[in-house]
Amino acid sequence: MQEKILNGKKNGMAMLLLFILLYAAAIAAVVFGAVLLEGESYLAGGILVAIGVIWIVAGLIPFAGLKVLKPQEALVLTLFGKYVGTLKEEGFYFVNPFCTAVNPAAKTRLNQSGDVNDANKALAAAAQASATEAAGKRISLKIMTLNNNRQKINDCLGNPVEIGIAVMWRVVDTAKAVFEVDNYKEYLSLQCDSALRNIVRIYPYDVAPGVDTTGDGVADEGSLRGSSEVVAERIRQEIQEKVQDAGLEVLEARITYLAYAPEIAAVMLQRQQASAIIDARKMIVDGAVGMVEMALERLAEKNTVELDEERKAAMVSNLLVVLCGNHDAQPVVNSGSLY
Repeated sequence: MQEKILNGKKNGMAMLLLFILLYAAAIAAVVFGAVLLEGESYLAGGILVAIGVIWIVAGLIPFAGLKVLKPQEALVLTLFGKYVGTLKEEGFYFVNPFCTAVNPAAKTRLNQSGDVNDANKALAAAAQASATEAAGKRISLKIMTLNNNRQKINDCLGNPVEIGIAVMWRVVDTAKAVFEVDNYKEYLSLQCDSALRNIVRIYPYDVAPGVDTTGDGVADEGSLRGSSEVVAERIRQEIQEKVQDAGLEVLEARITYLAYAPEIAAVMLQRQQASAIIDARKMIVDGAVGMVEMALERLAEKNTVELDEERKAAMVSNLLVVLCGNHDAQPVVNSGSLY
């Protein structure tokens, strides 16, 4: 289905004035015809009254062809089931009054995230419903945001994670959006869910050894938490490939929420804490060993005291205990002989 842009039909104001004048003329014809009938001019009076009544009754039909479009709005028009074209530029138009606007997603409300309470949801739904009724069959060409509900998905290691995304999108081909799919908003929402699952299953939550996330056969350090920009871009590309035939363009995809599922969150938190403790201890031990080495070298250089191997070992042990301990050391002062 190829989109047809209807141009050169911004004559709505002129046609509106013409219809108003014709209505005024019809009313005048009825009044004048009635006067002629009273004067026994039955033929002329009857003709004028008939013409006036016919136009007063049928003159409402042309008003249905008047269309007003705001910026970034479009109307897809069909005539007796045949696609006529699309109005895209803002203005006051007059089209065939028997043309009907088509928008199967006019009353569809996309799922919103669960970050708001029920009261806010009700208010948002009411506001959106009123806006939908006012918009009628117009298709918005603005950049819109789809914020689907969070999903629970297993990563490549089998750990369940909860993730949510926000997708910025817009309609670029109105004919495809209306005629190629049943409801382009629902279609986009389903494709977002599917693409999210396909991509998240490739990555681990944290960096894991031996995991290939790029498909080149070489293990890398890709992860959902550390490579969020790369993951979001892959999700965007996956969605764009699916909705290309629906006349939609996906501009950006962003991860809005990422966490372990509640059933394993506590265990994974302990694991992260243990890993952090190990890393911290390793850094403390490395620093303590360096400080002990420096102390022994400085004592040897200054010839402050001569220590045999046994005393050096005792000194090293004491220093390591002091430097690596969790609590402040309680020194014991020896005021007698070392031997």
